[in-house]
Amino acid sequence: MVRRGVLKKENKFVVTDVLLKLAKIKELSLNEFLVLMYLDNDYNDNFEIEVMSRALGIDMEICLESFNSLLMKGLVSIDSKKDENNKYKEVVSIDNIYNVVSMEEEEEIEGDEIFKIFEEELGRTLSQTELALINGWLISGTKEDIIIGALKEAIFNGVTSFRYIDKIIYEWEKKGLKTMDEVNEYLKNRKSERSKGIKDIDKKELEVLDYDWLNADDK
Repeated sequence: MVRRGVLKKENKFVVTDVLLKLAKIKELSLNEFLVLMYLDNDYNDNFEIEVMSRALGIDMEICLESFNSLLMKGLVSIDSKKDENNKYKEVVSIDNIYNVVSMEEEEEIEGDEIFKIFEEELGRTLSQTELALINGWLISGTKEDIIIGALKEAIFNGVTSFRYIDKIIYEWEKKGLKTMDEVNEYLKNRKSERSKGIKDIDKKELEVLDYDWLNADDK
């Protein structure tokens, strides 16, 4: 619980954009956010729970629970480094929060890229309904390369309706195909089987044409 009146006027913390984005991405609790904010502002990397508790006005037990929760989420870590006396000591690091936010931003950029690919392949601007359908595929867990692969397969077959693209995605997922490598292998095998079937039909037709009907024994 936050104790009212404990925070002093000189305890001013800077809240960075990274922390705000991280709070949204990881759905941090208020106390987790406050602990991260303190660690981000504290240039002394020694973990002193009493000092943190006093600075934030939060009970030490709650402070420790929030810190442990951040450890479990991989947002903070306890590392070892040498001090001025060449002795190892444990220090707190929050470097990973920048990696988490950076990865999330890269995913957002990639997510935008798929819409551009659709518009380039179809040669037109996507409607709001089509944008929603693509988002729906992504939210359901379908990988971007599978979605783009289904788009190209539909164009190859001369059909560009989103209903047809959705059917392709459904069929691939139904067959357990999770990557484009698996899809390409499946399509290759299917093409080979079809080609073999045509050859078998041609062979039978030749056998019929070459059959000596005049000299054949009556049965």
